[in-house]
Amino acid sequence: MTFATLGLSPELLLAVAARQYTLPTAVQTEAIPAVLAGQDVMALAQTGSGKTAAFALPLLQRLQQDMEQDREEGSKEGSKQRKVKVLVLVPTRELSGQVGQTIEALAGHLPKKLKVAVIYGGASINPQMMHLRGGADVVISTPGRLLDLLDNNALSLQHVSTLVLDEADRLLDLGFADEIKRILEQLPAQRQNLFFSATFSPAVKKLALALLHEPKRIAIEDLTENLPDIAQRAIAVDGDKRTRLLVHLIKEQQWERVLVFVATKYASDTVSNKLKKAGIKAEAFNGDASQGARQHMLTDFKANRIQVLVATDLAARGIDVAGLPAVVNYDLPRSADDYIHRIGRTGRAGASGSAISFILAEHEMHFRLIEKRQDKRVSRETLAGFEPSQTAGDMTPAESEAPTGGIKGKRKSKKDKLRELAAQNK
Repeated sequence: MTFATLGLSPELLLAVAARQYTLPTAVQTEAIPAVLAGQDVMALAQTGSGKTAAFALPLLQRLQQDMEQDREEGSKEGSKQRKVKVLVLVPTRELSGQVGQTIEALAGHLPKKLKVAVIYGGASINPQMMHLRGGADVVISTPGRLLDLLDNNALSLQHVSTLVLDEADRLLDLGFADEIKRILEQLPAQRQNLFFSATFSPAVKKLALALLHEPKRIAIEDLTENLPDIAQRAIAVDGDKRTRLLVHLIKEQQWERVLVFVATKYASDTVSNKLKKAGIKAEAFNGDASQGARQHMLTDFKANRIQVLVATDLAARGIDVAGLPAVVNYDLPRSADDYIHRIGRTGRAGASGSAISFILAEHEMHFRLIEKRQDKRVSRETLAGFEPSQTAGDMTPAESEAPTGGIKGKRKSKKDKLRELAAQNK
């Protein structure tokens, strides 16, 4: 199967060639014909599977086919206002930019120029409102900022013909269920719905069933059966030896770039500062940095001007770096699903990669849950000079299962606390 046999236009085939896509991925092979045919799609698509192009290519082709008629109708009515036809909802600012860049690049060879609007929170709303003057053909947005713009009458969703939920599970994990419901209420009842998710929890399945009509189901088998080529390692170490171990690995493996995940903003600052003192170019990538600063960091990281990004889970699905050789879990993630999203930053687009997790004795039981989730046992190892003083066998049951660090416990999210406060004030 090639892109040419999937029914794409010559202009889009040029765009595919310019992006150096060779053969379509599994999700692209199944999704592109379905989207071209106007079907709803429900796809289980892990990070790095090529899902953005899977929905962007056919939607761009359909937009081109529709634009001439819309322009003629606009001329008759005396209006040049562009109508939003495609709405893509994403969970993070980084992902909105990534998707926007991909769509704009793929649309670069089309005869009729499209207007793509990328909007997100954490930045001034006024420039985004100015950009939306005259409308847009495609809008990629985080849910909260989209609602802000709708409340300010900055755009209309009355003409949306296709809704894309990208990273649907992450949208729900971040507490956007209420926002999504409000957005759905402002969309036309008759539309195409494309649903992409890396995991299918009960909440995700419930949303999919409510949203989709006789969808084309793609790669519904277990995510773990289709993991990319990622060599996983688990190194037992004491908590206070992790930074020295990280420095040792960076130098020993001679990684030009490595993404290091930590549990908190404080840890990202602390670890990055210690790496700098060790002579390693590192930066903290977390929510305290402005959107502009984070984008600048990503640009420098991709250009090898930064060797190490120390990130919170904010970046788990927002960083797409070609050829990233390794990911390190300095802290274990809060959930088993987040582990899959983290390690999916490497081994993308057919490349191989390494994922290394530091295992503290008190977190051994949590890592076993992660192993169970992916149906894969990762051999524990120790490195000379970094042997742990305590093993899981030395821990009491209470200590080994303690929800500390990045491990998911019963802490309320910020959104939960705000909702409780709002309920009390009613």
